[in-house]
Amino acid sequence: MLRRVHSIAGLAAACLIGFLAVTGALLSFEPAIDAWPATAIPSTGITVAYTAGAVAARFPDVERLVRSASGNLVAYHGSNGKQGADYVDPQTGVGLGPYERSAFFGFVTELHRSLFLKTGGRAIAGLGALALLILSISGLVMTAARLGGWLRLLVAARGTVGQRLHVDAGRAIVPALLLTTVTGLYMTLATFGIVPEGGGDLAAFPAGVDGGTPAPVARLAALRAVDLSSLRELVFPVEGDATDVFTITTDKGQGYIDQATGAMLSFQPNSTAQTVYETIYRLHTGQGLWWLGLLLGAAATAVPVMAVSGIVIWWKRWRAFPRLRRNVAAQGADTVILVGSEANATWGFAACLHEAMTQAGHRVHTATLNRFASSYPKAQRLFILTATYGDGTAPASANRFLDRLAKTDISRWPEFAVLGFGDRQFPHFCRFATDVQAALEARGAQSLQPLAMIDRQSSQAFAEWGDATGSHIGVPLTLRHAPQRPATFTLTLASRIDYGAAVGAPTAVLRFVAAPSTGRESHSPFARFKRSLPSCEAGDLIGIVPPGDASPRYYSLASGARDGFIEICVRKQAGGLCSGFLHDLQPGASIQAFVKANPQFRPARGRAPVIMIGAGTGIAPFLGFIRNNTGQRAMHLYWGGRDPKSDFLYADLLSWFQRDRRVTRRVTAFSRVSGGSYVQDSLREDANTVRALLARGAQILVCGGSDMAKAVQSTIDEITAPIGASVATLKAKGRYVEDSY
Repeated sequence: MLRRVHSIAGLAAACLIGFLAVTGALLSFEPAIDAWPATAIPSTGITVAYTAGAVAARFPDVERLVRSASGNLVAYHGSNGKQGADYVDPQTGVGLGPYERSAFFGFVTELHRSLFLKTGGRAIAGLGALALLILSISGLVMTAARLGGWLRLLVAARGTVGQRLHVDAGRAIVPALLLTTVTGLYMTLATFGIVPEGGGDLAAFPAGVDGGTPAPVARLAALRAVDLSSLRELVFPVEGDATDVFTITTDKGQGYIDQATGAMLSFQPNSTAQTVYETIYRLHTGQGLWWLGLLLGAAATAVPVMAVSGIVIWWKRWRAFPRLRRNVAAQGADTVILVGSEANATWGFAACLHEAMTQAGHRVHTATLNRFASSYPKAQRLFILTATYGDGTAPASANRFLDRLAKTDISRWPEFAVLGFGDRQFPHFCRFATDVQAALEARGAQSLQPLAMIDRQSSQAFAEWGDATGSHIGVPLTLRHAPQRPATFTLTLASRIDYGAAVGAPTAVLRFVAAPSTGRESHSPFARFKRSLPSCEAGDLIGIVPPGDASPRYYSLASGARDGFIEICVRKQAGGLCSGFLHDLQPGASIQAFVKANPQFRPARGRAPVIMIGAGTGIAPFLGFIRNNTGQRAMHLYWGGRDPKSDFLYADLLSWFQRDRRVTRRVTAFSRVSGGSYVQDSLREDANTVRALLARGAQILVCGGSDMAKAVQSTIDEITAPIGASVATLKAKGRYVEDSY
């Protein structure tokens, strides 16, 4: 629901919000420009009487003396029908130059406040401020939920470049947006009389004016009692009219002063409403707080960026929502698929399952988890495919499922199977799927097969689940889901190094470069860009689509674009379509590939030590991190292989990097030698060292097969138990990150 409100508000008001942000950013310069020529007024020591007398001596025709919020003192004067205004020195009364408000800022102010539509325009601007307030609050709540709670609000965001840009920009400017929108809304409401504008009642014009000979302004007692720093405006009496008075406005109120006796004839203090309004006005405009105005203006410039990125995110999510064929009614279906999704990615997998079961001759009903039926009289099986959102909570389309389930009789439901989708980088991987499984079992529903989980939308894992499920229910399920992927680029194999043949684990280190130019593109001004490597870093994933299959396989990068090549480690799997294809490549051959950013799998910023743990081809991203560790940050590598004589990947290069101090320490474990061991055994032997590094704030990165990753988790839990830590607590702080497969 919250995401829907956020999307609707953003889409409906994107142009208006962007317009208000741009004009507001322009206006933020006015207070700073206005403050530039100001002559500082001492906080105490100069009275209004003194300055007014000095100004009157320099400008005998002075009519008004105004002290702006920025600190400028402006004297308005005129005679013989000629009006003028000058900045004046508060201590000498000397003119410092003519004053005239910029026509440009006047134009932009009216545009920002009302779009030149008068009252109706003020209402439209107010609605824009309301929409931006809703977006700010809902976006902040959703960000906290996605990152795992309010305490993790400053943790690095994950997702695509557009998603991270949207989240990071929002987090950076949300305090400024909340301040701007709340104050702007208050001013709009005050315009329409819904809240007090704070104008207050004027002091009653005095009846007992002396009418005697005017005294020199510098000697007027009431003016001598007012410090210049509190002055807002002083209006001089009309020349030659002994019954007229001085009108003074200060930060405390407004009153009248007899020009002959110098007495304060009447005074009206500011009301609380007026004080509140003036404070809000200053906070919104930056008047008198030019530094705040510039900060608010800088924040406003990010709003159009957020508007555009938000629209792009919505568009991609909308496009990802599948159009199901032959989705039968719940009461007539023999197969039911219920889906829990936050950004519609899980729907793609559900649609693939829906299509496969339909083609197998079954009547399939697919709906969101929130829209489950109390009974499915003809159903033989029920599949639940669900993602997990944020800190282990339900995604948008399943946020009412557990509450409804607790109140529903599901005794006639068919056997069910739950398939969870998540990201192992998060501490609560597939938590909601686990909760759904437990809730159904607690209500007496019968499980068709154990809970299964898929990491980072792996097409391969989904296909394997389909094969196993099909065998279990007696329905062939060939699930080949290919998520929408970016355009591919061409890479040419430059070199290869082969390992592992002697131990039955053939592994190749493949180095690719940008495809060479062809004669047809030599005259194109964009040819060199087409031949350049895509933006990528070590730890990112490269997607390769093997011939004869639509599903990409992903491999961790051991290099980045700045290295001038793209390098991967590939172990040949028995019957592996993509690994076999890659192992058959010879230098000069080309492939089509694309990069999938993996920003969460990186050494954290700073100088804290990094502990890298991997086995086999899991060394690839670590080699890239070490390669770029020219600052000699402490990096400790624990790696496991089979036999140092056969599959010691990067042995010579690691030795060189160790001499170069790019890798502080490397510990290896080999399982196919006498007294063989695994990487987790090395960790246990180094338990004291690991604990000492963690005490220094070290981050642990794990890359390799899922079995190895589970064993390492268990070992780290053993090692950290004496210091009151665990993998779960380290993950919650972003200090334990996995990339397992």
